[in-house]
Amino acid sequence: MLVKNWMSKPAITIDADASMNDAIKLLKNNNIKMLPVMEKGKLVGIITDRDLKRASASDATSLEIHELFYLISKIKIKEIMTKNPITVPQDCTVEETAEILLKHNISGVPVIDQYRDVVGTITQNDIFRILISLTGAERRGIQFGMEVEDRRGSIKEVTDIIREYGGRMASILTSYDMAPEGFRRVYIRMYGIDRFKINRLKEALKEKARLLYIVDRREVHRETFS
Repeated sequence: MLVKNWMSKPAITIDADASMNDAIKLLKNNNIKMLPVMEKGKLVGIITDRDLKRASASDATSLEIHELFYLISKIKIKEIMTKNPITVPQDCTVEETAEILLKHNISGVPVIDQYRDVVGTITQNDIFRILISLTGAERRGIQFGMEVEDRRGSIKEVTDIIREYGGRMASILTSYDMAPEGFRRVYIRMYGIDRFKINRLKEALKEKARLLYIVDRREVHRETFS
């Protein structure tokens, strides 16, 4: 999945000579937390809601309210912005972007094209939106977490069982994290299964895998296994 298909666009930007007050209004009116900062059409920094709060917090206790409003109307963005911001190209994958956000402990980055023009932004909220889409969570249904042998055909064996019971897969995710040597964890979200068949399906799956949990969002039912 490429960033260009999931980023927020067009990018809402702010000029380096704009005031803190201008930035606050832009963030609030657009319900966002980060603004690329531009100067003569080029990206020179970013400003976040955290930067704005930090910039005014030290003076807030010693100033009268009208003095604080005056302060935020006079301080320019270029005085408090983060310079030389981290960016990602629009053909970067979502997974690579998530690694960058985690590594640098940042909430989002500007997205640039081949000419280094800002074409969008991608933030933690966008990553959450992607996760919901990728896992099929919006379809609710039932999710099985299980542990299968790490061999050819092991995942097909459990998906074949689900199909036999009338289930349709919304998503299949796998991971080696937390799985013992020779095994992998599989997370399958499905829908279309008659709730009266769930117990039989559960027993059939146990013959091919070690069940970790079942979350049935239709019935608001959760079951974990040791």
